[in-house]
Amino acid sequence: MDPSAVADYRAATEEFLAAAALAGPPALDRRVADGWSARQVIHHVADAEAQSYARLRRLLAEPGPLIQGYDEGAWAACPALGYEELAVENALAVFRAVRAASADLLERLTPEDLAREGRHTESGAYSVTTWLETYTRHPREHAAQLAEALAAG
Repeated sequence: MDPSAVADYRAATEEFLAAAALAGPPALDRRVADGWSARQVIHHVADAEAQSYARLRRLLAEPGPLIQGYDEGAWAACPALGYEELAVENALAVFRAVRAASADLLERLTPEDLAREGRHTESGAYSVTTWLETYTRHPREHAAQLAEALAAG
């Protein structure tokens, strides 16, 4: 595995955590128009990372796995999941732990591992390389979304 790709994945983790650290109680529930609040973004990212954790392991361990998509909007709207009122500390702990565990795996991957592929229910062919690109980009996109939500007022 290219060490710079792992470093970039780790850097994306830190970028999201730095953005989330700015989301103190007064600003946590600000939102841009119809967008998500910082609280909702943090819960979404934690849930997305929990999905990513299972997806990576499935891609590595199972031949040609089916990677199930999910409706992130439905998750955010589900009252039982608490995206609008639960504290964010546990969600951030999930994010940190999952990202650290996945980064540990990334450091061990061979070129053959990177080429392992399954099928995503929404986007088709889905390799470990695709996974890495997706989950390096995802927290960065949401760090920008956090900054936008926190600037709203």
